[in-house]
Amino acid sequence: MSEIRDKALAPSGEKKITWARRNMPLLGSIEKELSATKPFKGLKITLSVHMEAKTACLCRVMQAAGAEMHVTGCNPLSTQDDVAAALAVGNSRAGGIDVHAWHAATAEEYERHLMAALMSGPNIIIDDGGDLINLIHTKLTHLIPDIIGGCEETTTGIMRLNSMMREGALKFPMITVNNARCKYLFDNRYGTGQSVWDGINRTTNLIVAGKNVVVAGYGWCGKGIAMRGRGFGARIIVTEIDPVKALEAMMDGFDVMPMSEAAKLGDLFITATGCRDIITREHFDIIKDGAVLCNAGHFNVEVDVKYLDEHAVKREEHKSNIMGYTLDSGRTLFVLAEGRLVNLASGDGHPVEIMDMSFAIQALSAKYLADNRGKIPVDVIPVPEEIDTAVALKKLAACGLSIDSLTDGQKKYLGSWGV
Repeated sequence: MSEIRDKALAPSGEKKITWARRNMPLLGSIEKELSATKPFKGLKITLSVHMEAKTACLCRVMQAAGAEMHVTGCNPLSTQDDVAAALAVGNSRAGGIDVHAWHAATAEEYERHLMAALMSGPNIIIDDGGDLINLIHTKLTHLIPDIIGGCEETTTGIMRLNSMMREGALKFPMITVNNARCKYLFDNRYGTGQSVWDGINRTTNLIVAGKNVVVAGYGWCGKGIAMRGRGFGARIIVTEIDPVKALEAMMDGFDVMPMSEAAKLGDLFITATGCRDIITREHFDIIKDGAVLCNAGHFNVEVDVKYLDEHAVKREEHKSNIMGYTLDSGRTLFVLAEGRLVNLASGDGHPVEIMDMSFAIQALSAKYLADNRGKIPVDVIPVPEEIDTAVALKKLAACGLSIDSLTDGQKKYLGSWGV
């Protein structure tokens, strides 16, 4: 039985899902294909992704393809209660789905929802951040024999999977959806680049132009955030630990320096590293009065909000999703969305068309697992190239574009070592 806030919210959520679906032609075409062949018939899929309209569209595609779906959120603040209600209730096209998620879940409620979604005994896992995989391998190990494999949506989750694989802990194959070209080149760069600023701007209503914006991390997400920040007229400062990425940021025209120096200059700080303790006490001591801090990484450990909660002399919510922390020096620092994913906790997440590509890869990767059950080694494996290529071609076609193809002579030339 679903655990949601209020079934009466379903009509509002259904409108959001309908809007998203209208702008997700790739998932629409995949649904037509898979609803005819039913590759997931007889299979249970547990999904933990940000519970909003685009995710709901993916859930319904998997459902139409024959799966018994059990779904939950992957972040306590990113669930939209009306969307969760719409999924649970269903509509004339799709029956209700088992949903365990609500906005602003406590830590205990969040884990309970994850556990409830897993209690069905899933065959395929769709994870975002690695919380489902962690629970399966620690508290619910009895589920492992029935699991064919899973897909991981984001960088943080893949970092956790790689750690498990190095330690010999992973017990079934996991496809690294995040590492597909049609995912990170577009979702991580253009999706994050737009949605992070959407969350910041709608929350603060402050001008970006002329401000010093510190972007921590220059991976694909950081690149997108920096690129869009420059478009708003900000002066971008990048902090990095990777010398190659730091050089890339410099050659892209951005200032590069350690956080210990950037902390003195920044008006707005955005972390996007996937690591922890990026902005901590040593930085709080020198950050200017009125600075705004937020996070675009999966977990709320990049800005040390716990320290601020424990040591601020005053803590006051100045506006929805803006908490002010006054330090003993008299300076006040403002943290957005509790230091959680600002683009989802303070916004609607990535643009619909971007997630159309990412979730197309998810759906086809899950089908790959179902089609090859028992044949895939226990490992962290890449998305098959043919899936990446198929999604790119579908997206081009949806945009009304076409490309060249190699002639037989060109193929022969590229495959030879002579001139």
